Amino acid sequence: MTATTLSKSVNSSLIADQDRPLSEYRVTLHNVSWQTFESLLADLGDRRNTLFHYLNGTLEIMSPLSIHEGSNRFIDDLIRAFSDELEIDLRKLGSLLMKIPELKLGAEPDSCYYIQNEPIIRNKEVIIVGEDPPPDLVLEVDITNPSDRRLPIYALLGVPEVWRYDGYSLEFLALENGEYKPIEKSLAFPDLPAMIIVEYVQQRLTLGESATLREFRKWVRANVVVT
Repeated sequence: MTATTLSKSVNSSLIADQDRPLSEYRVTLHNVSWQTFESLLADLGDRRNTLFHYLNGTLEIMSPLSIHEGSNRFIDDLIRAFSDELEIDLRKLGSLLMKIPELKLGAEPDSCYYIQNEPIIRNKEVIIVGEDPPPDLVLEVDITNPSDRRLPIYALLGVPEVWRYDGYSLEFLALENGEYKPIEKSLAFPDLPAMIIVEYVQQRLTLGESATLREFRKWVRANVVVT
């Protein structure tokens, strides 16, 4: 399958799904060569609104809608606000393309963060996962489709923690012996409960995003000891 043929197939699949009220469009294609995947990345460039995940010849392409992107962006805002209040050094790299050609795998998360490894990549404009450490935390929004197929990619990349938000709850996953296991407290932010994040993500829909962020900062100051 050539990159041109693949692009036409993707567009047709996305259009066919447009009559469903989804939070994102996802297309999964099989028997896609690594060379085709690389060509597709080069042809489409970085001005696309789709995210790619590739492993063992399977390519998943996701295009987010407002429900998906709104949740992703606001959780990202909460992480920034929490880090600011606790004076935690943080580098946000959004949907950083992470790929290791030798392993023929690639991923673009909804959001990703360097926290423990922030000092290592602080002065780098170009981050190459494989040469540089992977992000300490990856966020995946799974409102319509689960991210089960993407977790093995993050495991092979060595991402120590993944958050999964499904629109109702937030799950913390930690990498253990090559697989992700649920944990009660986040490795990156142990003082930030999942239920609090979900509460404020939902609250923004009635209170508004700016006001909700102000309320969240008040909660942090009142409930988390700043050292």
